[in-house]
Parts: sequence; structure tokens; C-alpha cells
Amino acid sequence: MQVLSGLRLNELEKITDELHQSKFRARQIHNWIYLKSAKTIDDMTDLSKAFREDLKKIAVVTDVKIKVKQTSADGTIKYLLEYPDGECVETVLMRFDNRANLTACVSSQVGCAVNCSFCATGKRGFIRNLNYKEIIEQVLTIQRDTGLKVTNVVFMGQGEPLLNLENVLKAMEIFNDSFQIGQRRLTVSTSGIIPQINKLAELDMQSTLAISLHAPTHEIRRKLMQIEDKYNMRDLKLALKNYVEKTGRRITIEYLLIKDLNDTTECAKLLAEYLHDIKCNVNLIPYNPTAQNDYERPSNNSVMKFKCLLEHSGKKVTVRLERGTDIDAACGQLSGKS
Repeated sequence: MQVLSGLRLNELEKITDELHQSKFRARQIHNWIYLKSAKTIDDMTDLSKAFREDLKKIAVVTDVKIKVKQTSADGTIKYLLEYPDGECVETVLMRFDNRANLTACVSSQVGCAVNCSFCATGKRGFIRNLNYKEIIEQVLTIQRDTGLKVTNVVFMGQGEPLLNLENVLKAMEIFNDSFQIGQRRLTVSTSGIIPQINKLAELDMQSTLAISLHAPTHEIRRKLMQIEDKYNMRDLKLALKNYVEKTGRRITIEYLLIKDLNDTTECAKLLAEYLHDIKCNVNLIPYNPTAQNDYERPSNNSVMKFKCLLEHSGKKVTVRLERGTDIDAACGQLSGKS
């Protein structure tokens, strides 16, 4: 049985050709899937009933199931999705009261090989990559379930996107072409896979690159992120400067603040020194507790002091607005287990 979700227009045209229908019918199906969020073929009401019956004999809209759905007090929705092989991932819809944007936080892998000490996902280990259809199915599921149109996509869910770069790039292409989401509304976050950052630098893309830095020094970073032993901060900085030079794009630096570990005045000064010649914005993320470690969240006063020190260095600094902490949907809390 052919699954329609994830198919490009030319692939849908092959199906309509097979059913002796015009290419215009393929365009109608395409719009129903990506722009109108059809749940079933019967929802495609501008197709004749006879054609829908023929289409149902060979195709379904989706083969992905919502296994668990949780809604936060702040309106954030977290989905545990099950793929046909039984593997599950989590994806999150974030809503902000004062913004029209609806942001989907998508996963790129089942589990993760990077195993950062503060992140729940890595405790599962790496299981497999998601293919590009499985990635975009996360956004399609959100749209079908809520009836809302996703406007922004961030690859900040489970997995390391740059270790599944081929599928991530294909998914981004479909988000841009089929969902009509602009490239500047697509963000890819990475722990710092230097060869793949260099590959991205060669591509003519307008999407945002976000770097999970989380420390101002090699010593602190290797306590938090095993990836530091393979791709250290010195070499990462060279890759980031090359990326900015090649693309002209400003990088987002993600920095997780953990009490008494990387939130001190000295850490803020060292971070400012490290970033001084990199074209970037800084996004501070107060730590969200998980069951796998003893890290603590810094005080609001500590967060604001750290922010102020960085701003004095000339960087634009924001503190991430928390969404979904009460349903374990915030940064670092996704595990993909029911």
C-alpha cells in the first residue's frame, strides 16, 4: 500500500498516471496533504468519489500512529509517534501567546549517539536514523491533529541532525517546497559535527544553524558533551567562522545554564571571549531537570546576570522562553519512550 505523505508532486503524478487521471489531480492531492492536512483520502472532497475509491485501493494518507499525546498548561503539545516498525519518537508543537508562529520541534533519529550528560534522549543510545518521510510526517501529524498550520520547524528534537544530514536536507527541501515554509523559518541544531558543518557552508541555504555549545572551555564542555573529545572547541570555532564567511549567515549559539557548573561570572567572560569574533546570537537555556543526572537549574538572578555580561560584549542575547516543562517537552527532556 502506497503512503501518500512524504511524496513529492512528481511522485504523486506517477500515481495519477497509473489511475489514468490528469496531473491536475496530483496537484489536488498534494495540496490536500501538505496545505489542507487531510487525514484520509475521503477528506479530499474535490476529487470524484469514484477516483477516491480507486485511490484507496492502492494508497493511504499515513501509516504513522499517535501513541501518546500530552498537552501542557502553556498550550505546548507533545506527541509520541509510532512508526510501522514499532520504533517511536517524540515531536513537539510550541505555541506562543503573543506570536502568530507555530513551531514544530522535530526529531531526526530514534535515540542519539552523542549522549550529552544533560539530555534524556542520549540515555537510550542510538537506534536508527529517520528517513526524510518520517521526519516530515511529524509535522503532518501535528497539522492533521490540530488543524493548525506549522510556520516554523526546528531540528531540536531527538537525535543529532548532522549525523543524518542527507535525510534532514531532503526533509528541509520538502518543508520549503511542499509546506511552503520559508528557509529562514527552518533551524538545524547540532552538537558540533565539524565535517557536516563544513558541508552546510558549501550549500546555498538561508536556514539557521544553531550550535549546542553549552560551555566556555574545553574542560567544562567535555564534562557535558562527549563530542568535545572528537570535535573540540578550537576546531569548532574555525568551522563556524568558515560557515559565516561562506554563507554570510549569523549563527545561533545555544548555551544551557547549569547551576555552579557553567553559569558563573568567569564562565560568562570566557564565553564572551570565545565568541567575540564569531557572527552570532546567543540563546541561553536554563537547565530543565531530567531523572538521569544531578544537575540543578540556576536562579533567575544568575541567568539575568549571565545575560547582562554577555550583552556587554556586544552580542544579542535571549533567554529561551520555556514551553512544556510540565510534560517533559522542554529542551533536553525528550526520551521517545512511552
